[in-house]
Amino acid sequence: MLEFVVGALSPLNLLLALLGVAAGTIIGSIPGLTATMAVAVLVPLTFTMSPDSALILMGAIYTGAIYGGAYAAILLNTPGTPSAIATTFDGYPMAKRGDGDLAVSVACISSVIGGLVGALALLLLAPPLAEAALAFGPVEYFWLAVFGLSLIAALSTGDFLKGVIGACFGLLLAMIGISETSAEVRFTFGSNVLLGGVETVSALIGLYCIPVLIDLVATPDRHLKAPEQTRGFRLPEAASLLLKNKINVMRSSVVGTMVGALPGAGGSIAGLVAYSEARRTNKGKPPYGEGNPGGIVATESANNATVGGGFIPTLVLGIPGTPPDAVILGALLVQGVRTGPSLFADGASIVYTFIFGLLLATVLMLPVGLMIGRFAYGAIVRAPKAALVPVVAFMTVIGTFAIRNSLSDIAIMIVLGVIGWVAGKRGFSVSPIVLGLILGRIAEQGFVQSWTIGEAIGNLWGQFFGRPLSMAIIALTLLTFFYPFLPRLKQVLSRSGAAQEVPDRERASKPAVARDLIALLIAGGIALLALQQSAGLNPEAAVFPETIAMAMAVLVLMALLRLALTRHVSEVPVEGSWLRMIALPVVMLAAVFAFPALGFAMTAVLLGLALTVIAQHDRYSAKSWAILLASVTGVIVACTLLFSEVLSVPLP
Repeated sequence: MLEFVVGALSPLNLLLALLGVAAGTIIGSIPGLTATMAVAVLVPLTFTMSPDSALILMGAIYTGAIYGGAYAAILLNTPGTPSAIATTFDGYPMAKRGDGDLAVSVACISSVIGGLVGALALLLLAPPLAEAALAFGPVEYFWLAVFGLSLIAALSTGDFLKGVIGACFGLLLAMIGISETSAEVRFTFGSNVLLGGVETVSALIGLYCIPVLIDLVATPDRHLKAPEQTRGFRLPEAASLLLKNKINVMRSSVVGTMVGALPGAGGSIAGLVAYSEARRTNKGKPPYGEGNPGGIVATESANNATVGGGFIPTLVLGIPGTPPDAVILGALLVQGVRTGPSLFADGASIVYTFIFGLLLATVLMLPVGLMIGRFAYGAIVRAPKAALVPVVAFMTVIGTFAIRNSLSDIAIMIVLGVIGWVAGKRGFSVSPIVLGLILGRIAEQGFVQSWTIGEAIGNLWGQFFGRPLSMAIIALTLLTFFYPFLPRLKQVLSRSGAAQEVPDRERASKPAVARDLIALLIAGGIALLALQQSAGLNPEAAVFPETIAMAMAVLVLMALLRLALTRHVSEVPVEGSWLRMIALPVVMLAAVFAFPALGFAMTAVLLGLALTVIAQHDRYSAKSWAILLASVTGVIVACTLLFSEVLSVPLP
């Protein structure tokens, strides 16, 4: 083993690991640029390298990109990568109260620990974990997706019914386009734009980022609270928090490794499952979802552990564990490296040098991540809102376009963002919608395949409920689902709790009840429309959306009944200028239609200048306006050149 360690520590591999982590972190921090894209864009650089050096570079880029997604999640409430979804739940509240620097440091240390656990599992446990992954069939993947959806119970304790309705809406969104199980076109309403479905990452950007931008332009308040004095990396505080969460970080790292080893699962499921388990066992303050560092610890340690976990089936079985692994597998095939059970024996020098290089890259992520994180936090805290809004809006637009080179995706992203903002104000949390969208295809594929097998063998119930591994996942799902309600249930069952129940239910005003009624009727209309559209589909394409639409309709009826009986309404008040709030998505949509006519660079600059004016509340001198507009223009032009010339994105 010593020779492999020495090989990993060669000057070339050290440099590649350092550059890979830095490049991956920067790319992953940009909304829309996923870890898959970071690896894919830089793969051509590896074709002239030796296989072990190429693997080290790609592994470093991958692990850096997964961590980089935490920056946008913490500072902008927008997951830079899908695996950082749950990081927003507590990271952004921490940043809002002035602890963004601490949140970034906690995310970095947690990512390093999770990455080390995943890489050590790859080193020591690859063959047995790969065999365990093969035990998962379609029904287990279905129940795993349901297990992820059980997180709704933890995310929606304020209004559980609305949370589940939102998750059903997200599941229906995931079914738009061509069915992966039957190749039948669904829910496109004759539009070619929707044939490709709703792209997950662009929808994620819209649902999380656009509502933040709308709220930003509405009021003159600063985006984040600026600290009174420079506090550095706050490493002692971060280390203390990690010690308090030592069980959390190890449990989440193990969860991330095991989920990463399941082909197709990925960091988003790992992060959500780890967050759910951490929240279920939490007894400290503040509660999860309100700025508890434990939420960041769980998510970031889990999603970085999937890097090492994902390489297990990739290298041992030749089956990509995650989408970036598929890109890396293709690069290895180009170099003539054949993955499979014999690789660890025949190609030991390549595999073990890479594993030690991955461990090295993970360790290097600590100084690199802290330095880049401190710069990102300082830049966003100090930036005036009139500069921050246009730059972030531009990054959402170009990041969304870069995924599939589609202007339609940008329009869908903006429309979903407006829907997310309206839903949030009506008490429908965005997180369950995103959860349903991400898990929808996994759940449907597993459900339909299991349903088909069960019908063929004449034992449908046995197929879903008769396998030991499925029963274990179902038990965990039920425990996770009902655990958040146990304190409330105990309160209701006790006489004292029953006496205190009435004052908690405030009767809303008639206008508030009317607004809630309209929102629920719209949700019910969506469910009925999905049922009507499913009627003409073949059974394989219709069974899952019909099931979800019927469940959504029943949930809407329950919510309407509750509204009629209690007049209890959950909503978020709208504050600020309606004109500015409406102007932001309208200007962004206008830019989408202007791109083909004016070109990307010109339209992007005009978009940035228009949003600068919309976001500016204070009076500026002519000189200050000139500096502000020139700065925004410079950043947009520089980013456009970066995407077109360096990342080779074919901009219109």
